[in-house]
Amino acid sequence: MRSTHMISRAVQLPSEIRMLRQQVRDFLNAERAAGTILGRPDSWLTGWDPGFTRRLAERGWVGMALPREYGGSGRGNLERYVVIEELLAAGAPVSAHWVADRQAGPSILRHGTEEQRRRFLPRIAAGQCFFSIGMSEQHSGSDLASVRTRAERTGNGWRLTGTKMWTGGAHVNDYAIVLARTDESADRHAGLSQFIVDLRDPRIRVEPIRLLSGEHTFNYVHLEAVELADDALLGHAGDGWQQVTGELALERSGPERFLSTLPLLIALVAELRRGACSPEQHARVGRLTARLASIRQLSLSVAAALEAGRPADVQAALVKDLGTRFEGELINEAREILPVAARFDATRGSYPELLATAILHSPGYTLRGGTNEILRGIITRGLEASR
Repeated sequence: MRSTHMISRAVQLPSEIRMLRQQVRDFLNAERAAGTILGRPDSWLTGWDPGFTRRLAERGWVGMALPREYGGSGRGNLERYVVIEELLAAGAPVSAHWVADRQAGPSILRHGTEEQRRRFLPRIAAGQCFFSIGMSEQHSGSDLASVRTRAERTGNGWRLTGTKMWTGGAHVNDYAIVLARTDESADRHAGLSQFIVDLRDPRIRVEPIRLLSGEHTFNYVHLEAVELADDALLGHAGDGWQQVTGELALERSGPERFLSTLPLLIALVAELRRGACSPEQHARVGRLTARLASIRQLSLSVAAALEAGRPADVQAALVKDLGTRFEGELINEAREILPVAARFDATRGSYPELLATAILHSPGYTLRGGTNEILRGIITRGLEASR
């Protein structure tokens, strides 16, 4: 089977995972009772709560797929999938550890030196070390091979200069894995490398990019001749493109690509239950649920492929395209199923407030993680290659 072959076999989760799912639900119920803010759309992006992260880590639910020797739980991708699925469905505040758990940790495990693994992975698994993504730039979003940030060799390491854009959490996180050009003479893919950069370096200036809601999640990150030691290089010089490609499969395929607005759907159902739900409303909610189930199955298939060590970049792109379009369409459907004025100033957690939050976040759904238009090109090329 070629690496681009589309996975079609339905994935059945092992029965023992049901116990894990119930444990997570019990934990979330306790958090609700304690007053932790839950039930938010886009919680994996904007719900930054280090305390919540540490409580997850105490239960072994951060860094789940990392080996025990590096502080992880040594569990599989499917077990991790169940945990994050429940967290997203609850709208839990998980953004503090999200990037570190999803891609920075696995990337350091795969490409890092032993010293880097010992330094970062136990702290990630303990919920004490948070990462941002330093890939995108102005005019270099989905086309990452065109990045202009430069890393030049110095006597003692590297000098990093450039500006990253849409860097989520850079104002509160500890580190970023930054993609930079290290060889001007190589072709646009071969001359790239990745670096682990301390975001508290005084030569780094973080400038906020606010969402339509006014929330501060994204940033410009200005790297002003940042001096890095040799041990900041992740992997080998020139291997950055291959490393980034592997990370993007993790970034694009997870349930966050179709569950960002699930709390809104849950709130919609709750509102309909309070009144008389018409047959048409019932049918439209059913169609949304069916679409959600089919995208979830595709996403689970990617998790199973990663568990088996198979590449799944094409399938991940498909999950991201279908899932993020669903997220936006769910909002439009909700507005038609239950015509209620969206109000960002309404009581926090009320249906009008959740609807307004989802609407204001919606422009980013199909953009972040690579625009859907670019991803469709990846999907098309993958399908052609699998013939």
